[in-house]
Formats: sequence, C-alpha cells, structure tokens
Amino acid sequence: MQTLARDLNNMREYYESGKTKKASWRESQLKGLRRFLMEKEEDILKALMQDIGKHQIEAFRDEVGTLMKSLNTALRFLKDWISGKKAKLPQIALLSSAEIVPEPLGLVLILSSWNFPFGLSLEPLIGAVAAGNAVILKPSELSPSCSSLLATGLATYLDDKAIKVIQGGPHESEQLLQQRWDKIFFTGSARVGRIVMSAAAKHLTPVTMELGGKCPAVVDSLSSSWDIEAAVKRIMVGKYGTCAGQACIAIDYVLVEKGYCSTVVQLMKVWIKKMFGENPKHSNTIARIVNKHHFFRLKNLLADQEVNKSAVYGGSMDEENLFIEPTILVNPPLEAAIMAEEIFGPLLPIITLEKIEDSIKFISSRPKPLAIYAFTKNKTLQRRMVSETSSGSLTFNDAIIQYVADSLPFGGVGESGFGMYHGKFSFDTFSHHKAIARRSFLTDFWYRYPPWTLNKFQLLEVSYNLDYLGLLLVLLGLKRPSQRRSYFASS
Repeated sequence: MQTLARDLNNMREYYESGKTKKASWRESQLKGLRRFLMEKEEDILKALMQDIGKHQIEAFRDEVGTLMKSLNTALRFLKDWISGKKAKLPQIALLSSAEIVPEPLGLVLILSSWNFPFGLSLEPLIGAVAAGNAVILKPSELSPSCSSLLATGLATYLDDKAIKVIQGGPHESEQLLQQRWDKIFFTGSARVGRIVMSAAAKHLTPVTMELGGKCPAVVDSLSSSWDIEAAVKRIMVGKYGTCAGQACIAIDYVLVEKGYCSTVVQLMKVWIKKMFGENPKHSNTIARIVNKHHFFRLKNLLADQEVNKSAVYGGSMDEENLFIEPTILVNPPLEAAIMAEEIFGPLLPIITLEKIEDSIKFISSRPKPLAIYAFTKNKTLQRRMVSETSSGSLTFNDAIIQYVADSLPFGGVGESGFGMYHGKFSFDTFSHHKAIARRSFLTDFWYRYPPWTLNKFQLLEVSYNLDYLGLLLVLLGLKRPSQRRSYFASS
C-alpha cells in the first residue's frame, strides 16, 4: 500500500509539473499507442485467442481496428479539442467576453473488463491522454494474457511517469479504490459498480459507469425476404458473433409477434449453420466462455426445467473447452433467471407478443438497457420507440454499429450506466470545461448594487428580459416603475 501511495504521489507531482498538459506530450502519447497497436498486432490477436478464443478477424474488427480508428480521430482533431471556444454573452453585458477552456482533471483510474480487454482499456485511455491526464489502468485479471501484454507493452511506448498499468485481482482493485482520484472510469457489472461508487463517494470522486443490462432486439413482421434475412444475419452477429454474446451491447433477447416467430427461428437456424458451421465447436469462429465460473453460471440458467423445455436449437456444452453451442429458446418463463439477469453468453431467448407494438411496454417495464435494436420499416413504430423507450442507444435495422461510431456518444442510462465516451465524448469525459469571463472597467450597471429601490428592480427586470427599449425608457424617466410588485413597495 505504501509503495502504491508513493507511486501515485510521484504521478500527481509529475502531472502538476504541467508536462501532461502540453499538446506535444498528448500527441506523442497517442502516437505511441498507435505504434503499440501496429507493432504488437500479432501479439494482441494471439493474447485474445488465448484468453477468450476470439478469432483473429473478430478480434481485429472489434478491438484493433476500432482502436486505430479512434486514435486517428483523436490525432486529427486534438488541436481543435484542446483549444478554448468562444462563448456568447447576453448583449446587455457590454464590453465583455467569454470562452470555455477544457482542462484535464488530474490523476484518473480506469478499471476495464475482460471481454474486450484492449478495446475497453485503451478506448478510455485515448480520451484520458488526449485530455492531458495522468492515468492508472487496471485491466481485468480474467484475461491474463491481455493484461500482461498491456502492462509490459505500454511501458515501452508511453511515458511511464504519467501512465501506468497495474495488474492483479480484487485485492489490487480494492487497494486502488482506497486512494484519492480525480476521476474513475469503470466498465463491468452492476455488482462491482456499486463497490466502485461506494469507494468513490468517500472522496467525492466523479465516476463514469459502463455497465450493460438486457439489450432487446425487436423484430417486426418484415414483408421482404431480403429484409428479414438481413435482420436475422445482423441479429446472429449481434448475439453469437460478438464474443459469443459476452458483451454489454450484445443482443440479450428477441421480441417478435407470435405469428412471425417460426419464420424468424427457422432463418436463425439456417444462419447459425452458415456462420458457425454444422459443428460450431470445431469451426473456430465463435469465442469460448471466459472461465468455468461463467460456464457454470450459463449452464445453471438452462438447468431450470421449464427453461430447458423452451430450447428449440443448440444447447450442447463442453466444459473442458469452455464451449457452449449457440442456443435458441422460445418463450422461457419470464420469471426465470434467464429473463431476469443479463445472460452474457450464447443463449438467446425469443419472447412472442400478440402485436409488435407491445414491445414498447415490455421494454419500458424493465430496467433501462444499454442498447435497443429494432428491426422495422414502420415509421410510426420507430417514432414511438424513440419517444416511449429509454436506453443508452437505439439502433434501427442493425446491431452493434453504434459502438464504432466516433460521432455518437456511447454510454448507458439508469442501471445500464451513466457517462459517455468515444471520439470527442471520451475527451470531454476526462476534461473539466472551465468557464472564463472577462469584463471591462469602462461600463457598469449601477442598479445592480444596494440600496434597493423599486426603480432598480424595474431596471433589472427589463435587463434580464432583454427589453432594450424598456430599459431606455426607464433610464430616461419616460416609463414609471411597475406597481404590480406590491411586496417591493412595502419594503
């Protein structure tokens, strides 16, 4: 603990020296991160295969590629992001000016998750470095190969006086949370999130929480065979092709009309075989379950007799290789654990409704999800979903794509988290936007000072209402003070 406290004091002193605030330092660190990704790409892909069994193409798509895009965006717009922006003042504020200047928060802690070990570590790190902070990154111990590569690799490419990676498990996380931080950025479960928030509250530390939840997909009755096939393919990737469903933005369950369910299920079966082969375990295209704890957690979800009876496809498991086959269930009991908690695995419940509009009430009656995916061409239904549901994001006719868009904020609402990042939003998350106002000594408004009179009240009233003619008339004595404020008259 003493060694950690000493290291953090040294980092804080380094930050206070002003080195990290320089544009040249920020740019050099972002370029260092880019070199790390380029030069260690093969090692990164191998580590992801070792820890989670991600296929190299999936790993590049979801982690290396998205991070390169984010780094290029940050380097391209860094000078614009860090520069102050002029702010408008009321016209009544004569000979005054204002600007908004972003400044770094200080020493920040990033606690990342195991399912996207590089993406969820380096995406917030890009924002923290671009904003000029000193950073401690704590990767998850559940992805040890990736955690080790981050610790050894980043030290070579980045300024280790301001950016450090600390490995370890819950004990190390607990020690880190006992320290004073200027910002904590956490990605993980709601259970651990509560622990992080409790620790942050002791120092009134601001926190960004990226948690997750049960993300639904709503499938309307699509008349075109092309449309429904495209919808099903995108749902399959949004569930099974994203770390085997072990992702906070993965589709958790599907809502569909009763009469359309069989069409959707049959197409799902076809596309599971096309994407993952007749025997997905040997196809090397679907990630494995991260560890035995999560394997048995998922196995127990299917242990419920009524839930197991609802399975219409898949369900085979291989404990030794931590593999679970893509599984489809139709109408499992809504009170069962599989519909009460985030699944985080390749089990996909389908819930049937009398009419697709009922999906709005179904979703709204549950905790707010990180994402909603709605496959429909019905503009009225789209408008209703925008106005009558609440979620971190809402995507029509696709899944996951909102995650890779730097122009969109990524984050949750309610129990799915709070705060946002990606692109400029990452920079803003790790910055304080300081208001700067400047005023000349040449003009003054005498009526803003005591002693108070009815005449001064009317001058203030017309000033705040930007009633310039009224202000002129009062100043010239051509407009009498208002009598409708009797309490002023009595004073």
